[in-house]
Amino acid sequence: MPVVRARDVRRHVTPNAVMTTLASPAQGRAELALWRVEMTAGQRGPEHTFDVEQTWTVVSGGTEIELDGETHALSAGDTIVLPAGAFRRVTAGGDGVEALVACRAGARARVVTAPTGARRRGSRERRGARASPGGGRRRPVTLRR
Repeated sequence: MPVVRARDVRRHVTPNAVMTTLASPAQGRAELALWRVEMTAGQRGPEHTFDVEQTWTVVSGGTEIELDGETHALSAGDTIVLPAGAFRRVTAGGDGVEALVACRAGARARVVTAPTGARRRGSRERRGARASPGGGRRRPVTLRR
């Protein structure tokens, strides 16, 4: 189906953001996944990677995206291309952020986690939002948006 109606979008609420899937294979025959990300002021996502390139365009508000240790400030109208495999973390600015995000459908994300009690060391083995009970590891997540 070439048209995805507003009633057919899928909305996912997480502790860090609201993600609304606008196009995906599950909603038709899309080869790209497209979703809207909304974060309120100060919300911060976990450090993670994707196995494919990902493009973010800020629609309103602003965000800081940590990309492989370098911070990029974006505001409405700005676009950033995040390379496959790059470590990234998204933090909403003072007015929150709304962004459109696209990547190849079926992409896999890995959230960086750490053992209980681990402290940030400033390295790529950086801890995510929660400690994993089984020790530090990356958990695969398949996005079928």
